[in-house]
Amino acid sequence: MELRQLRYFVKVAETLNFSEAAKALFVTQSTLSQQIKQLEQDLDTPLLIRSSHSVALTEAGMELLPFALKTLNDAELCVSRVNDLKEVLCGSLNIGVTYSFSPILTETLVTFMKLYPKVKLTIFYRPMAELMEMLRCREVDFALAFKPSVAVADVVSHVLFQNYLAVIVGDMHPLASMERVSLAELAKWDLALPLKGLQARNALEKILGHYPTELKIRVELNEVNILLKMIRQHRLVTVLAEATLHNERGVRAIPLDVPGNEMEGCVHTLKGSYHKRSMQEFLRLLSDSMAIRERVNAWL
Repeated sequence: MELRQLRYFVKVAETLNFSEAAKALFVTQSTLSQQIKQLEQDLDTPLLIRSSHSVALTEAGMELLPFALKTLNDAELCVSRVNDLKEVLCGSLNIGVTYSFSPILTETLVTFMKLYPKVKLTIFYRPMAELMEMLRCREVDFALAFKPSVAVADVVSHVLFQNYLAVIVGDMHPLASMERVSLAELAKWDLALPLKGLQARNALEKILGHYPTELKIRVELNEVNILLKMIRQHRLVTVLAEATLHNERGVRAIPLDVPGNEMEGCVHTLKGSYHKRSMQEFLRLLSDSMAIRERVNAWL
């Protein structure tokens, strides 16, 4: 039994399609099929039920899958530990980021790439729920997102900074001169909001659950850059985490005047997982970045 065979088996089990699995693995379908057959011969049992239109796992295949995943994760862990022992930052670092967290990440990304050119960075922008699933599947080494309202099993959240939910308007909007905005005042304006499921929208919905208010929602979308462009160019209003506006011009964040609008920016890791040296160094740079320090100092 070889790690390559287990990797091929896991990919087929995930896709239940030899053609898709072969494309994802960058091998020919015949090579993939041959390696799976060799694995079945080594184990002396069929792992897959094949037909002209579908693929399914046998009972043995379902039994093998979690052990194959653990074996592959352990093998990657061995490589990471050996590289760390050599004190050479290299390999890869996979980072999950919510859309709201994106603006405060740029400074650290640029600095890290200059300092550690041997590390390949892959950034995944996803909603919070998807990032937590990616963590559990070990598809990302850590995730940057605001703390969820309900704890996620097997995920540890480390607070980076305190933040708040804010009403976002263009510089020339009538609300721009206000120090705080109430829900009653917010209800007077046409809103462009992030989609439900995104963290700022979830936080707003939680507040509305405690303080029911009928809002005039004209637009919903999941692209923050387009959302902010609409706010700059029209008299629309949105609600986002204040941190989303880092280095943004032409807009102003005004605190939403309601209890419970605090948001904690966090690093989320899988409980008991190994923290690569590249990950430790990235988080050190992030903690020291101007974007984070500005928010920490604002709450002191």
